[in-house]
Amino acid sequence: MLFEVHPSPMKDDEGKPYVYVRPASRQRVSMKDIDAYCAEYYALRPGELTRAFEAFIQASAHWLSEGYRMETPIGTFAPKIGLRPGLRTSDPKAVRSRDVVFEGIEFKSAKDYEGKVRSWITNGYRRVDKPDTSQLLADKEQLLTVLRESLAAFGGYVTARIFALRSGLTYYSARKLLNTWTEGDAPLLLKTRRGHDYIYTEV
Repeated sequence: MLFEVHPSPMKDDEGKPYVYVRPASRQRVSMKDIDAYCAEYYALRPGELTRAFEAFIQASAHWLSEGYRMETPIGTFAPKIGLRPGLRTSDPKAVRSRDVVFEGIEFKSAKDYEGKVRSWITNGYRRVDKPDTSQLLADKEQLLTVLRESLAAFGGYVTARIFALRSGLTYYSARKLLNTWTEGDAPLLLKTRRGHDYIYTEV
C-alpha cells in the first residue's frame, strides 16, 4: 500500500508539527471494475454484483429510514440524526419532530472485514515518493527480468502476490500485467487456477 506523510495540527515541545500517514492511492475502483473482477474470479455472472448492490441499497435505505441498525458481513450501518442547525436547547420538551433532521449514515466496519483487508496487504507499505506504478510499468525490460528471476526462484511458476512483492507493483497491477502476458498469439505465460488463486508458468 502506498502512503503519504503529512504534518498534523498538533505540535511537539519544539513547536514542530507531528506527522501522520494516509493512503496515497490515486486511482479509483468503480462498481463496474468490482463487478468485472468478481465475475472473473468469484464465479459471479456479469452484472450480478451490481444488481445485488442496487437491491441492498433499496432495502437498507428502507430500514435505515425507520431507525434500524443494520448488521452486515462488512459492518454495521446506523442512521444519524440531530437537531436542525441553529437550534440549541436544554429543555427536552421543546424538541418537536420538525426540529429533527437526518445527518447521514454511520458505519462501523466488522473485525472480520478488517482482517480480510489486512490479509491482502502482502507487500507492506511504501512511501509515495518511491517509483509509482506508472513508472514501474513503463520499464518493460526490467519487469521481464523480474519475471524471469521470479520464475527461476520459485521453480518455474509465479503468483500475482510474488510478482507484486518482487517488482514493487501493486497486487492489482501485477495481476493485470501477468494476465496480459497470457494473451495474444505468442503468450509468455500460461495461467492455471490453483485453489482460490492462479499460478503463472512459462509456455
